Amino acid sequence: MTAYPPEPWHLAGQMYLSLWLAPRHALPPGLPPGTRPVTVAGRCVAGLAWVVYEQDSVLHYNELLAAVLVRDGARPRVTITDIWVDSPASMAGGRELWGIPKELASFDIDRSAGLRATAKAEQEVLATAVFGRTRRLPGRWPLTYHVAQTLHGRSKASPVRTRTGVVLATARWAVPDTSPLSHLVRRRPLLSLVLRDFRLRFGAAS
Repeated sequence: MTAYPPEPWHLAGQMYLSLWLAPRHALPPGLPPGTRPVTVAGRCVAGLAWVVYEQDSVLHYNELLAAVLVRDGARPRVTITDIWVDSPASMAGGRELWGIPKELASFDIDRSAGLRATAKAEQEVLATAVFGRTRRLPGRWPLTYHVAQTLHGRSKASPVRTRTGVVLATARWAVPDTSPLSHLVRRRPLLSLVLRDFRLRFGAAS
């Protein structure tokens, strides 16, 4: 059994995020019980993100994830539908603590100028992306939300609190048709951001 830290996890690093409006039928099945996608003009709000956990994070690793905005009654939630990491401890903890369906992948990440990133699972490319920065917004932005996943057949909502710098960005994504993420990337993203030097607490305090 792989050891992992207890919740909450205190994490810090960089996130490179793009948002799309995706057809509802493009979402994978299996949203948490009691949740429904939030729609805008009949389309779902979905995002893809690269995350580099570094600095004084409880674990250091890379991550690629897809998420969709849902609601549980009137309460907004974020559900992670697909996610890969390069840390067995992160994979085990995410699955067992919160029902996050983490898989293992390898990452090639260059941050010398913006971001150039590729993720592969079993030598098959999941996604590649290039991010360029355009303009940093003033201040550091607080954000509190819940991530809803299915754990032991029931919906589990885990609190997330973060504070981050925000940079408007440009992004180009390339996702092979064979990738589980191909259902999202059919056009340019509506919005791309870099969440710079974020600090985050994931999960409930004991």
